[in-house]
Amino acid sequence: MEGDAVMNSIFQKPFSLSGLVMGLGGVALVTFFCSNLPRANVTTAGFLFLMVVLGVAATSGLRVSVLISLASMLCYNFFFLPPLGRLTIADPENWVALFTFLLTALVASHLSNRAQVQAAEAKRRQHETEQLYALSRAILLTEAVRPIGTQVAQTIAQVFELSAVAILDAKSGQRFQGGAREVEEGDARLEEVVRVGGHRRYDAEVLDIWPISLGGSPIGALAAVGNRVSDGAVQSMLNLVAIALERVRTEEAANRAEVARQSEEFKSTLLDAIAHEFKTPLTSIKAAATGLRTIDPERVDDQQELTAIIDEEADRLSQLVTEAVKMAEIDAGKVKLNRIHTGGEQLLESARRSFEGRGAERIAAQAIESAAVLVDGELMVLAIRQVLDNALKYSAAESQVRCAGRVEGGSLLLRIADQGSGIPDRDRERVFDKFYRRASTLHKVPGSGLGLHIAREITRMHGGDLWVEDGAGQGAVFCFRLPLATGGKP
Repeated sequence: MEGDAVMNSIFQKPFSLSGLVMGLGGVALVTFFCSNLPRANVTTAGFLFLMVVLGVAATSGLRVSVLISLASMLCYNFFFLPPLGRLTIADPENWVALFTFLLTALVASHLSNRAQVQAAEAKRRQHETEQLYALSRAILLTEAVRPIGTQVAQTIAQVFELSAVAILDAKSGQRFQGGAREVEEGDARLEEVVRVGGHRRYDAEVLDIWPISLGGSPIGALAAVGNRVSDGAVQSMLNLVAIALERVRTEEAANRAEVARQSEEFKSTLLDAIAHEFKTPLTSIKAAATGLRTIDPERVDDQQELTAIIDEEADRLSQLVTEAVKMAEIDAGKVKLNRIHTGGEQLLESARRSFEGRGAERIAAQAIESAAVLVDGELMVLAIRQVLDNALKYSAAESQVRCAGRVEGGSLLLRIADQGSGIPDRDRERVFDKFYRRASTLHKVPGSGLGLHIAREITRMHGGDLWVEDGAGQGAVFCFRLPLATGGKP
C-alpha cells in the first residue's frame, strides 16, 4: 500500500518544463566542456552526465529525469564513444558502458525521486498528526458556553483548512455547521450515509460525506467541502468527532439529571415548608377539639359528634402532611434509615392502628410467623399503611383485608390480600409508577397515584421488594419481601 502511494505520487507530479530546459542546458554544457578539454576522458563525461541527471531528478521529478537520461545517453554516444560524430558504437564494450550508464542514470533518478516523495509523505503525515492533535485538544478544551457540536465543526474547518463542514447527530437530529460558508446540501444525503454507510463523494459540489460510528453503530455523519486529507487522517478525525458527539450527549444527560435533582430538592423544601405551615393550625384544631370533648365526655349530642369528627379529621390531616413530607424526602434521596430490630406482626399492627375509625376493623391479621427484620420502623409502617389504604379503597366496604407473614429463603414475606376487582396483568408493574392510576378507577376512587410508588421505594431502600400477584379471582395480593435480621427473634 505504501509503495502504491509513492508511485502514485511520482506519476501524479506535474511535468516541469523549466526543469527539462535546465536539464538539457546542463547536458549541453557537459558536452561542450568535455569535448573541448584535452584532459576530459569518457569516464569523466559519463560521471558529469550522471550528476546532471541526479540534479534534475532531485528538483524536477522522475519523468523529466528520464528524458534527460536519454538525452545524456545520446550525447554520450555521439560525442564520446567511437566512432565519434555518429550514433553507432564500434566496440561491443562501449555498448555495455553505454547501457550501464543509462541504467545507472535511471535507477539513480528513481531512487532520488523516491526519497524525495517519501520525505514529502513523511512531512504530510507529520502535518496531519499535528492537525489531529490540535483537533483532539480543542475537543477536550471545549466549554459549554456554546454548543459543543458547533465548536467541533468550526475547529475541523479551521484546522484542516476546509471551506465548509457539517456534522449531523443522528440521535437528536441536530446539525452543526462550521467554516467560511455553510454546506448547502440538506440533511437528506447525510441521513442516507448514516442509514446505508460508506463514503460518498459528489464531484459537482466537491462534497465528501462520511458516516460517524461509535462501537460499530452509526451515530451521525460528517460532510466536508474542499477535502485534501488522507483516508487515514479522515478516519482518525471521524473517531474524534464520535467522541465529541458522545460528550455532547453525556453533558446533556448530566444537565437533565442536575435539573431533575434541583427540582426534587425544591419540591422537598417546598413541601417541608408547607407542612410546617399546616402543622401549626392543625395542632390548634386538634387541641381545641380534644378540649371540647373532655369538658363533658358523657354528653352525646350533635355538638359532641361534630367535635369527634373534627378530632379524627385533624389526626388524618396531620398524618397526611407528615406522609407528604416523607414522600418528598424519599424522592429527593434525603432519607436516612434509622434501623431497629422489629417483627412483621408489630409492623402490621402499627399500620393497622393508624386506620382506627377508618376501617381498622376490616384488617384481619392471620398467621404471622415471628421473625426479626432490621428496618426503619416509621418508614416501613408508612409503606405498609400505603398498601393497606390501597386495599381498603379498592375492595368492597364490608370485605376483609387479610394479612399473613412467613419466613421464606432468608426473608420475611408479608402478604396483604384484598377482595376487590383485582389488577390486570398489563397493569401489575405500572401501578408502582409515580402518579399512575388505572383508567377504570380514575374517577371512582380518590387518590394521587403516589402511595404504591412510595411503598416500593421504601421497601427497596431496605434491600427488599414489593410486587403484586393475582388473588385467584378474589382481588389482588401485595407481597413485601424484607431481609431477615441477624440475631434471632424480635
